[in-house]
Amino acid sequence: MGFNKILVIAAALIILLSMSVFTVKETERAIKFRLGEIVEVDFKPGLHTKIPFINNVKKFDARILTMDSKAERFLTAEKKNVMVDSFVKWRIDDVKKFYTSVAGDINQANIRLDQIVKDASRSEFGKREIKQLVSTDRQLISQTLIDSVEPVARNYGIDIIDVQVKRIDLPPDVSSSVYRRMEAERERVASEFRSQGAEAAERVRADADKQREIILANAFRDAEILRGQGDAKAADIYATAYGEDAEFYSFYRSMEAYKQTFRGSGDMLVLEPDSDFFRYFKNQK
Repeated sequence: MGFNKILVIAAALIILLSMSVFTVKETERAIKFRLGEIVEVDFKPGLHTKIPFINNVKKFDARILTMDSKAERFLTAEKKNVMVDSFVKWRIDDVKKFYTSVAGDINQANIRLDQIVKDASRSEFGKREIKQLVSTDRQLISQTLIDSVEPVARNYGIDIIDVQVKRIDLPPDVSSSVYRRMEAERERVASEFRSQGAEAAERVRADADKQREIILANAFRDAEILRGQGDAKAADIYATAYGEDAEFYSFYRSMEAYKQTFRGSGDMLVLEPDSDFFRYFKNQK
């Protein structure tokens, strides 16, 4: 019986000892309560003590958490709707504030944080037009949102690590209108390019026609010069030949004329009998 009592006492001591210590991991933040009142926070990683039944400990995740909000509709400066999809990286900074403000509930913290980010986004996007939202560096918008959200989030013991805008879309009704305007603008630019191309083509065509006329005119001029030179040379040759034997040359020309005149069987020529054309017919000597 004495041995059993020892075992019971040992077991009770072990249970009491286990209830008197707690461990905090590197990825955790802990709060120690005394009868429901916070008495100590920010425990370092390791083994710590508490009074059983008097103290209790709550632990929270100290790692970086992600709040991924649903796409929200915001109005831009020109009163156009845009759908913004974003997410927030955050972690617990002041565990005591975190517990007293949202009861240490991660889901409740995400709800509060989601509303803070939406308010900041609504204000930020309301200052910009759609064209600015598309052309502005996304990192600049993120940093602006961080600067707006962080002071408010600290009231909940939350440290904002990052706020990122994943996507900025237009609602379907606005998208179709914007796309139509974009198509009209692209068509206008394309028409302008086509007209400029047609104008350039006409200039090239006109210049080509001009060059063609110049080339033809120069070729005709050169041909006439060559033809004139050839005719002059031929006349000179004829004159030289005629000068050497005028009678033979006259006879040869007459024979050529007869041949050309009486080429066909039905050719007819009516002349005076004493015409000089038949001089060599009459003179057979």
